[in-house]
Amino acid sequence: YHSRKLSSKVERAPATMMNADMDAVEAENQVELEEKTRLINQVLELQHTLEDLSARVDAVKEENLKLKSENQVLGQYIENLMSASSVFQTTDTKCKRK
Repeated sequence: YHSRKLSSKVERAPATMMNADMDAVEAENQVELEEKTRLINQVLELQHTLEDLSARVDAVKEENLKLKSENQVLGQYIENLMSASSVFQTTDTKCKRK
């Protein structure tokens, strides 16, 4: 009877240790899973931020091209007004004296 009791305790000890080891592994796996989930969420957030920034850059480029075109039109218009106005005509002083 005594040896059966002793062997029963010895058999339970490894099982208890295995359960503790399994709990530790399970806890470690849970921590890893949470870390992976956090990293995945962070990557997704960064991807969305990059998409937003990329769209903003495209919009700014488009606006820049539009403004350049408008500036060219306005510049040409101003040149045409200046050439048509006598106020902005260059005067040749030699021709007037003769």
